[in-house]
Amino acid sequence: MSLPRPEIEPIRSAYRLHYLKDEQLDLLQEATLEILETIGVRFPSDKALRILADHGGQVDHSSGVVKFPRQLVFKALSSLPRYFCMGAREPGFDLHLDQGVTYFTTDGCGVETVDFETHQRRPSNKADCGRMARVADYLSAIAFYWPMVSAQDYGVTAPLHELDAAWNNTVKHVQSETIMGEIPARYAVEMGTVIAGSREELRRRPPFSLVVCTIAPLIQDKEGIEGALVLAEAGVPVGFLAMPTLGTTAPATLAGALAMGDAEIISAAVLIQLASPGAPVFHSLMQAWADPRTAAYVSYPLDGRARYAPVEMAHHWGMPSLGACYGTDSLQVYTWQSAAETALDTFLVGLTGAEIVTGMGLAETYTLLYPEQIILDSDLYHRARHYLLEMEVSPETLAMDTIRAVGPGGNFLGQKHTRQHIRQSLVRAITHQLGPDNHYRDPHDVAIEQLHWILENHQPEPLEAATQVELARLLAAAEREMSLR
Repeated sequence: MSLPRPEIEPIRSAYRLHYLKDEQLDLLQEATLEILETIGVRFPSDKALRILADHGGQVDHSSGVVKFPRQLVFKALSSLPRYFCMGAREPGFDLHLDQGVTYFTTDGCGVETVDFETHQRRPSNKADCGRMARVADYLSAIAFYWPMVSAQDYGVTAPLHELDAAWNNTVKHVQSETIMGEIPARYAVEMGTVIAGSREELRRRPPFSLVVCTIAPLIQDKEGIEGALVLAEAGVPVGFLAMPTLGTTAPATLAGALAMGDAEIISAAVLIQLASPGAPVFHSLMQAWADPRTAAYVSYPLDGRARYAPVEMAHHWGMPSLGACYGTDSLQVYTWQSAAETALDTFLVGLTGAEIVTGMGLAETYTLLYPEQIILDSDLYHRARHYLLEMEVSPETLAMDTIRAVGPGGNFLGQKHTRQHIRQSLVRAITHQLGPDNHYRDPHDVAIEQLHWILENHQPEPLEAATQVELARLLAAAEREMSLR
């Protein structure tokens, strides 16, 4: 029998750091509006172009480029909800987005895994998605699950099988980044309705959400945007993620790259609000750098300023933000680089107040799953979570009576106050787990052991048999329809 699942422990920061001044946020927003008004964004979707044209967008049908009068932008965004619910299979794990609370998820969607048993690299599959969902279901650092690797053994229906593997292995909210196109999105809505119980409940407590990547510079993805329209209509939260690369797909300056990426996100958010006013939409911008010698994609240069400025940009628009953490450029787990690049991430994004954050557990720039990486990343998360908690200063914690009792030159080992508090005072990190000889163990060995313990001992509550049958029916129907395209 599975042991009780720990409660989710989100970051509740007692502190706040502002990366950008109000004047800087205004300048960035003004630049976004100028890009939208005078340069425009390409929408390679007839459906999107019709919606935008019907509502006052300046549409060039020959190029697919749309220019947005600023009054249209502000009118459309006025219907955006600032916060919303990201539902779960079990109501106790619903995420009610709110100020001062930051929820983390895994990273996705990698294409390779280091095998759980053989430790050899191989293409990922649906079983990997399910196993990592079970691990995420148990970890208190992870509030919702982003399928970490792709179900490559299921071809064109892989995104739907990733949802299925997730819902069968976690009671937490699931977020996809691979549902692309109108047909897969409609099947995803049907699957979500089965999990929620009804279309009304799907809208009230959506058990999944979607991240859609834009294409830099200044293009929307046809399949992504058309799938997003379907999900938004059903009330499923949709986020737009811009990933400008400084020097290749974006200006070589942070401000220029951020303004351009912001224009991509805001143009998509405007479309969604025009089509489905009040639909839940979130903002995400994750800039990277191009190595000028090789054109390689670099996530963690020495100067990574403004990594979390996009969180403040989102809030300046009145939108919740999906921040970015982890995903080291390191080729291997458990190296100096793998920890050094990501060590400050959770702390800094917690200080900015992002509502949701990706993504634990992948290496090699978000593409490779070392299963034990999620345990190591979770440890970094909890270090930051504790750093950001407010220290209690009270008569009990000041311990004046105990200090008087011990006096100069004594020790506190035998004091009742010490017995009451020492276990809460010293919270062991993964680096301080004791072996039989009372020496600290190798953290990598501990991570592997903890991972296998979870897989052997934790099994989330299964879906009802009728629900599993209905999901299987929808997957089979999707396979038939999509294989004919």
